[in-house]
Amino acid sequence: MCRVIPLLCHYVSMPELDSETADIGFTSAIDLAAGLRDGDFTSAELTATLLHRVRQVDDCENGLQSVLAIAADAMDQAADRDTNTGNGRLQGLPVLIKDNIEAVGLPATAGSLALAGRTVTRDAEIVTRLRNAGAVIMGSTNLSEWANIRSSQSTSGWSAIGGLTANPWIFQHSAGGSSSGSGAAVAAGLIPFAVGTETDGSIVCPASLNGVVGIKPTVGTTSRTGVIPISASQDSPGPMARNVADASLLLDVLAGTDTLRQNVVDDSPLRIGIMRQWVTSDLKSQQVFEDSLAILASAGIELIEVRGADMTEQDNEDEGAVLFHELLDDLGQYLAARPGDGVKSLADVIEFNKTHSDSEMMHFQQELFDIAVGTGGRNEVYRQARTRNLEWALHKVLNPAIADVDVLIGVPYGPAWVSTLGEGDDYADASWMTHAPAIAGWPIGCLPMGLVRGLPVGMGVVARANDENALVRAMTRIERVLDLGTLRPTFTQ
Repeated sequence: MCRVIPLLCHYVSMPELDSETADIGFTSAIDLAAGLRDGDFTSAELTATLLHRVRQVDDCENGLQSVLAIAADAMDQAADRDTNTGNGRLQGLPVLIKDNIEAVGLPATAGSLALAGRTVTRDAEIVTRLRNAGAVIMGSTNLSEWANIRSSQSTSGWSAIGGLTANPWIFQHSAGGSSSGSGAAVAAGLIPFAVGTETDGSIVCPASLNGVVGIKPTVGTTSRTGVIPISASQDSPGPMARNVADASLLLDVLAGTDTLRQNVVDDSPLRIGIMRQWVTSDLKSQQVFEDSLAILASAGIELIEVRGADMTEQDNEDEGAVLFHELLDDLGQYLAARPGDGVKSLADVIEFNKTHSDSEMMHFQQELFDIAVGTGGRNEVYRQARTRNLEWALHKVLNPAIADVDVLIGVPYGPAWVSTLGEGDDYADASWMTHAPAIAGWPIGCLPMGLVRGLPVGMGVVARANDENALVRAMTRIERVLDLGTLRPTFTQ
């Protein structure tokens, strides 16, 4: 088993750190769990090593800035896991959660100064499940502020509290969003796995851009209680890890199930639908996809060309309308119910940002918040947009495409673009793969497919609603056949 070192507080350069802690940093959660059970090291030693790694890679000059906060009691939690040994599936394993998820002792700010200092008095239901499974809640990760719903010019990975999260492959490039910190921290070997949330693309994007595995489960599979919301119809917390088995383990805990891990050894026949409408316009990424298809076919996996309706401007506008109407209602209800002084509505957040414009709006504005406030919430305009959206996503795209196959695949994003604060994200190479599953609430995952210009690109996989078993089975088989191993970033600054 890899060497675990005690927590050190002096600065260590990245090359020295790599030789000192990289092996343990990039060990899978399943192997770490085995080491803990076998007594090779303690949870306290493991947690100390990962905290050390955070200090040297992340919380330092020119660091990644993927971790927004460390739990003050992280070492106490680990010591408790060592003393009160149990048989939880995550016993003694550290985990990071996105900072829009409530956990006692962590900020849960969604990256916004409007929620800074607003004491968290409860654990989100998924955090309770993590603790009950024996996990150490080590800290929370940075994110695109308010999960990228504030402005069309927002930069993924930036928040007023956490700054800009870098991509661990090439720091000047985007870590994606909005679960930017969760994806970058996992990719950098700071944590074996982390929790993200997705409304549309917020797990899949950072998974693809950072070279890790991400799964957005069927909406409703994982609890949203205690999670700062955007949309009741599309929000879903999910796992991010460096391999499918680890992601499945974490998702089983988050969902309160015990079936997904079985699918990592399921070799039953698999029929995959190729959705070429869901392919990035980046030519090199397209070639990686074609090469991957050839490898899958040579391994005996049945590949079938399928097709659904294209996404029109009306479909895109309808999704936006639904999100803005739901945001006004859902975030407003959350803020009104959250204990403590401070903002109680979306309108309050808008006024707060205006008052603190020097820190909150130095890079971009809040025109999407303004639109949401003007919608009036779930009204007739909302209902018509939602009806049209579901008709398109379900009956024109997903159901026709998946009718005769187990899952659908495509390429959601090209390689990470350069982060340009104040100029938004460059989605020019992105496909519209995430939209129909997001609208319908279907599960979608992403796993590494290869490298383009020194940056990862991912393959997206979509399954039917509530069929995470098929999703995990397909992702595991694809991962095994492509045989890329664990990708390690180059940390190019």
